[in-house]
Amino acid sequence: MIEIRKYDLPDARLLESNCDDAELLVWTPPFFCIVMGQSGKAAEALHVETVKKDKIPVYKRPSGGETVVLSGHTLVISYLKKNEPLRSPKLYFNRYNEKIIAALRGLGVEHLSRAGISDICIESKKILGSSIYRDKDTLLYHAVLNISETAENIGKYLKHPAREPGYRQGRPHRDFVTSLTDRGYDLNPKLIRSIILKKWAEDEKFDQKL
Repeated sequence: MIEIRKYDLPDARLLESNCDDAELLVWTPPFFCIVMGQSGKAAEALHVETVKKDKIPVYKRPSGGETVVLSGHTLVISYLKKNEPLRSPKLYFNRYNEKIIAALRGLGVEHLSRAGISDICIESKKILGSSIYRDKDTLLYHAVLNISETAENIGKYLKHPAREPGYRQGRPHRDFVTSLTDRGYDLNPKLIRSIILKKWAEDEKFDQKL
């Protein structure tokens, strides 16, 4: 057995927010951890004995999607939208992922594209995954951008997912995941954060949280 912790990372409070419209939080995880999607099962998603041996904390978030690694080498983009009518999740993935693509292109990152339902790739390798949680009229978009976390670390703790997008084509983590650093982009996370906030502000009204 492995302990699954209640999701209490920095963006958890967004679902309890009293904001009237929207709130955006772009943050760097304070420590290395694993976060499973709402329906995730540890035995299926994790190399459990390695996770236990290395004492890696494991959480379960309210949104769907596959299991992810968070660390100080990633950047998380969390966006809460209130009074949002029910629409296709793909619409939101496309809209918000395009904002991140635009921000990264503005920093000189090339060969970016949307892939699968909710990913962003550089060429054919994944650099961002995202998920959505819906509760009545509330939408929470949650994305993880890989700045410099290694594919080896990810594969060390996460099994090959039971479900995968078609473009993955069965590739293991080491051949599927990349990072900005891997691609030769030495970008300060604070700079990336500021550009993402700027892109969001261009056509979204929200309360910016530091």
